[in-house]
Amino acid sequence: MPILNLKLAVTEKSPTRAQLEACQHWIFLLAGTLTVAEIMALPFGRELMQRHREMAKRVKETDPVTLDLPNKQSSRVAFASPVPGISAFNLLELARKLTAVHAQTPSTRLGLLVYGFAPKAAERMAEGLVAAVWAAAAPMPSFKQDAPPGPGWRQVSLYGIKPRDGFRRTRAEAEGNAVARSFSMLPSNLLNPGRYVKEARQLAREHGWRFEFLDLSTLRRRKAGAFLAVAQGSAARDAGIVHLRYRPKSGNPRRSLALVGKGICYDTGGVNLKSARHMFGMHEDMQGSAVALGTLIALTQCRANYSIDCYLAIAMNEIGSRAYKPNDVITAMDGTTIEIVDTDAEGRLVLADALALACGRKPGLIIDYATLTGDCTRALGNGYSGVFTNREPYLPLLIAAGKDSGERVWPFPMDADYDRHLESRIADIKQCAIKDGTDHILAARFLQRFVKHDIAWVHVDLSAGNHKGGLAHVPTDVTGFGIRFTLNLLLDKKIL
Repeated sequence: MPILNLKLAVTEKSPTRAQLEACQHWIFLLAGTLTVAEIMALPFGRELMQRHREMAKRVKETDPVTLDLPNKQSSRVAFASPVPGISAFNLLELARKLTAVHAQTPSTRLGLLVYGFAPKAAERMAEGLVAAVWAAAAPMPSFKQDAPPGPGWRQVSLYGIKPRDGFRRTRAEAEGNAVARSFSMLPSNLLNPGRYVKEARQLAREHGWRFEFLDLSTLRRRKAGAFLAVAQGSAARDAGIVHLRYRPKSGNPRRSLALVGKGICYDTGGVNLKSARHMFGMHEDMQGSAVALGTLIALTQCRANYSIDCYLAIAMNEIGSRAYKPNDVITAMDGTTIEIVDTDAEGRLVLADALALACGRKPGLIIDYATLTGDCTRALGNGYSGVFTNREPYLPLLIAAGKDSGERVWPFPMDADYDRHLESRIADIKQCAIKDGTDHILAARFLQRFVKHDIAWVHVDLSAGNHKGGLAHVPTDVTGFGIRFTLNLLLDKKIL
């Protein structure tokens, strides 16, 4: 499991010349309003002044500048001068680029300086830097014999600010994101459903969660026909739904939350077989469950005062003599009959029964995560993820949480007249429509049918789950998108 074995030391003072010379790698965020005297007060102020003037002429605030100091260590400084009102996304992007300057060095020490900003802006700048450093430092799976060295940092020293909580929440988010990315990168021969369940059980032990696994026999007794239809194509009988329970150690939580994630460890498309181009990378189709798991880790480490139930719908979507087929009629756990249209739309089926399970406990809010539809990616690209909800007043909160966290989302309509595309002549509902174009909306309308008891619900279609070159503060193609967004939504926007 990824462990952020990285110590963070913070001080309000600026580094001395001796401290600057003792460390070879530095990142500076300098306010654009600094006077000559303020810059000259820093060690190597003359050299910084020259580069600071060059940087002021640049148009893009997301481009770092580098400077090799004339000292014995040849210390390298990557620095930038973002405006105080820089968006969260652009700040995190800048922090990722600054961090990348030093990412391929074996050095165990990294210095950070935030200088010249007002206190509130300085803390925001520092948080973005720390988030990017922790994202870069998290070890990710690699099977190369000659893998390039990753960051060897063991000690990060932050100068110029003393945060109130030592960035405890930022670290919790980074830990959750590291787990989500690491699991999502593993190939399906190493993270099949059986192995995934074992990893979830081990995490439950480490974090003090109650663990329950609803295997195929249990799901058959519970009449979870939507999930079972997807799982039946696999020769291995290791699929099932993992249920993790977190309860705060103190307090009397009145609020309850359910997290639900799509965990398809590999998606061939089933009988509606994907082409080679579209099948490659489908080991990442379990990223929704990994994000739900990572979110639970982050909330646990933040000691959130909610009761949280997390459901991971873990299976393979494979092709074989037992695989389900178009025109099959199956029955979900809540009794809904479903006409199968496309076996490559399996995610909404496993989520349907997982949502039905989650509703049984009547939580105050359900959030589900899934790499669900290509149409959402075609609509938004992979810099945003799509969000859907059965509570229209939530829409401004969802957008604001995306902007403030740097994990941007955009809502789509959920009007009832879309349901005409899901009408079936033989069953209660069609799984999807034949034509593409609005499948992300139809998938959300399908899922909403399984959200009972008028429970508040948010669905996140992870079109930003993979972004070439990284996204915001995350340096890998697999982004683990959704954890910072969710914590902002819960802890800052108080949606629950």
